[in-house]
Amino acid sequence: MNILVTGGAGFIGSNFVYHMLETYPEYRIVCLDALTYAGNLSTLKDAMENKNFRFVKGDITDKEFIDGLFNEEKFDIVVNFAAESHVDRSIENPDVFLKTNILGTQVLMDASRKYGVKRYHQVSTDEVYGDLPLDQPELFFTEETPIHTSSPYSASKAGADLLVLAYHRTFKLPVTISRCSNNYGPYHFPEKLIPLIISRALNDEKLPVYGMGENVRDWLYVVDHCIAIDRIIHDGRVGEVYNVGGHNERTNLEVVKTILKELGKPESLITFVTDRAGHDMRYAIDPTKISNELGWEPTTTFDEGIKKTVKWYLDNKDWWENILSGEYQNYFKQMYEGR
Repeated sequence: MNILVTGGAGFIGSNFVYHMLETYPEYRIVCLDALTYAGNLSTLKDAMENKNFRFVKGDITDKEFIDGLFNEEKFDIVVNFAAESHVDRSIENPDVFLKTNILGTQVLMDASRKYGVKRYHQVSTDEVYGDLPLDQPELFFTEETPIHTSSPYSASKAGADLLVLAYHRTFKLPVTISRCSNNYGPYHFPEKLIPLIISRALNDEKLPVYGMGENVRDWLYVVDHCIAIDRIIHDGRVGEVYNVGGHNERTNLEVVKTILKELGKPESLITFVTDRAGHDMRYAIDPTKISNELGWEPTTTFDEGIKKTVKWYLDNKDWWENILSGEYQNYFKQMYEGR
């Protein structure tokens, strides 16, 4: 089996690469990544030593390049993680989100059609559903929940999802889509909430929390997500959407306090900053479909996952300190200072 993993130098993509190499030692895994701000080649250092792994630097929107790669490799399965994914960045600069997340998806699917890919899988997000009210905890996102986006990022992902389903209906491309709740774990780029809080708390720096930290997210340990995608690409029904959730709802403030407790740091580090525009209040996934059809269930509780994640960041300071010493510092100042 020859599998293309786009965006494999990013957070979830790299974890998926390692999961597949370990679970299927006979598979060949090709990782394609443009190595933009969130792509980090050092993340794949251990994978580089595997004879069944190949890294390719390139942009999924480059039609000629993608065509050549597909012609050379003759992929059986394509798993598309490649995406601009940070909501704040999408508000600052929507253009690149539309180009990468929608047009890049089109380029990949055209190549998949041309070269007879057996399964094209689109990694999406629960953010395409919009948000849920805080005062109705019984409500959850299902696969039938209408799309109702709140940011240029979520709109671009929703647009890509609709395009994927249209390619299935029009061209009979064998597709699947997964929409997952918030992930956390190793190799998470330090601008996202959990690694941001860990890295800054370790340096006794102020911890910016939007609004009053009341926004609720359903957290899923990244390895559980990788296992879910593994199940979908092998056994999921063609043309279907599968929601992947962790049953681990927490407010942002609860997440921050849990990390501080794990690190033995004071809550006085928390500082509340002006909320971002269009900030969704609550995400919560109902994963009944993937559970019933594919037997998938999350196995890592939030408390267990946070302990693993904090330990990983303590054991791998060089990885994230190297990121924080670069362009990210300027971005952090732009986003948070003066709010």
